Amino acid sequence: MVFAEFKEALTLVGRTPVLWIPGIVAGLLAALLWILYNISGAFFALRLVLIVALVMLLFVAGTFALVKKNAGDAGTLLRGGLQYYFKILLPWLVVGFALLLVFILIMIVTVAATGSGTDYEAAGLLAIFVMIPTLFLTFFCDTAAVFEDAKVFASLRRSILVAASHSWEVLGFFIVCCIFAFADLFVFAIIWEGLLLEKLQPLVTYYSSPGYNETQLAGMMTPHNLIAMIGTDGMWITAAVIFASMIVLVPVLLAYKACFYRKLIGSPVAIQQTTGEYDSKGRWYKY
Repeated sequence: MVFAEFKEALTLVGRTPVLWIPGIVAGLLAALLWILYNISGAFFALRLVLIVALVMLLFVAGTFALVKKNAGDAGTLLRGGLQYYFKILLPWLVVGFALLLVFILIMIVTVAATGSGTDYEAAGLLAIFVMIPTLFLTFFCDTAAVFEDAKVFASLRRSILVAASHSWEVLGFFIVCCIFAFADLFVFAIIWEGLLLEKLQPLVTYYSSPGYNETQLAGMMTPHNLIAMIGTDGMWITAAVIFASMIVLVPVLLAYKACFYRKLIGSPVAIQQTTGEYDSKGRWYKY
């Protein structure tokens, strides 16, 4: 099932040029963040991540609307993005707020359990154990909001129901997404290294030298040293590679998520049968 929908998504992206628009926008924004990080530092760039995410939600909603309506024009992309923007924003805000509350509670519990300072390692592990199943169950709240016109909590309930009823298929979906994302990043990382091979020559020379030491190499590979090594030209080349990578990655993953969810809601959901009977007043009594 998961491979059939992935193939469908590839075909859909290939024959619908407007689906590339979210990838182009994502690539431009990601490249912009990279350039700002190099020019202004992490302090300014990290504060733009939220704005970038809010802008991308418009195109996420528009992509889902295109797949839902089997359309292929930019007008449907824009109208769908505006129509469903808050319908997909609000559920994710609820999920984020819930995870934040859980993290605060975990911090309080770890402090109470240790009787001293916060055990960040234990708190981090507990947060991961809570975050993974939460995101697994609520991951399709945005597609539920678009494909079924569900409101905030209805979309969350629908996502939980669908993910729990088709847990193995959803797990396969995540595996396929991870494989494709890894393949995309791996290919463009090779391209990036080829374009910057001359500037990265000191690393290559050190790696092949008799005195090679992994600890020293890790020290050389810090973001600051790497940026200084590739220089301004390398910064622009890296931005171009990031842009190209997002153009491929984003449209396929968004189309895949929409096609996969459309298939899931078309599949029967297993319902647990119970035995019982109605009394004379129409009340149900379960045995």
